[in-house]
Amino acid sequence: MDIPAGHDLNADQIAYWNGPGGQHWTERQQVQDALLAPVSDILIDRATPRAGERIVDVGCGCGATTIAFAQKVGPTGHVYGIDVSAPMLARARQIAPAGMPVDFALADATVYPFVSASFDLMVSRFGVMFFAEPAVSFFNMRRALRPSGRLAFVCWREPRDNPWLMLPLQAAYQYVPKLPQLGPEDPGPFSFASEQRVQRILSEAGFSGIEMERCDLSLDVATGRGLDAAVETALEIGPASRALEGQPPDLRAAAANSIRQALTPFAKGQAVPLPASLWIVTARAS
Repeated sequence: MDIPAGHDLNADQIAYWNGPGGQHWTERQQVQDALLAPVSDILIDRATPRAGERIVDVGCGCGATTIAFAQKVGPTGHVYGIDVSAPMLARARQIAPAGMPVDFALADATVYPFVSASFDLMVSRFGVMFFAEPAVSFFNMRRALRPSGRLAFVCWREPRDNPWLMLPLQAAYQYVPKLPQLGPEDPGPFSFASEQRVQRILSEAGFSGIEMERCDLSLDVATGRGLDAAVETALEIGPASRALEGQPPDLRAAAANSIRQALTPFAKGQAVPLPASLWIVTARAS
């Protein structure tokens, strides 16, 4: 498997997304795309892609947002998806319709030699919270935007505002050790939860007109497939999955039962909707 060259401090993240993390997401691509479809719709709405534009999708994963943006820019536009995960990009190339104006690059956006001033819009769905030195990463990415080029991404708010991720984790903790405590600025899903930090990072990287809109929504962790599917999601993706990685079968089974009990009160027919909260971040290249 190809591993992209990257910033030295991003090595752990590159290893993870080319290991169990990337493999889990690739295997569950259809389910995860369905789960996060409401988020993708919000991102596209706020990013306002236009026909003929050139867009770069950072942390594009299995390509759902890359493909969605390509449908908006049409045949005269182009979308370039970039990610560090070889297995996820392999799936992206597999599912992208033939003839669609998309390309994908296996690379770390922190050090990737973007062609200067070559894109109208930079977007990301949860792909920018894992950089070790995000101001450095965003500085490099900003150079890819044309003067007054636009930036739009979504990132998670505080863990307490995201029960869809934290409820299964707390249930799993009844049986397995807690994950190592991350600092508020350590790379991870919640590293952009602080509005002040995001504002500082983007300002240092040369962006202006920075706006952050809180968006609260509900995510169906069962994706319409019932309680068993909701438990399966928690076991395979997200912080509960990380806590259970490598644990013996008896502990995993006990944790799964605990997660089921925690999710049962939220079940509504075949759906299991849980609260989620994110930031919609928009800015312009200075």
